[in-house]
Amino acid sequence: MDGKILARLGAIIFVAIAITATVIELARKEEPAPVRSIPVLQPRSDPLRQSLRRCQQMGEAAISDPECLATWAKSRDRFLGRTPVTEAPQSNEGR
Repeated sequence: MDGKILARLGAIIFVAIAITATVIELARKEEPAPVRSIPVLQPRSDPLRQSLRRCQQMGEAAISDPECLATWAKSRDRFLGRTPVTEAPQSNEGR
């Protein structure tokens, strides 16, 4: 075979493959995005979360803030699944 004929045959095969790939791509149907049937609920505003944010913004000053200490204790109890510990009333028996 002549070199020119071989080059033309290669070009024809390349064009045929390119046309076939284009037709396949155009024939492909796009799948629509799935529609959510359940609406996403927005969580209500959590006062504990807001208090934690406030303490975070305070920086090192939050270490000595009694509100931040109480907020951290509530957050810890919530995380660990414990019921908050109430302080026992002090008795005056020894006096």
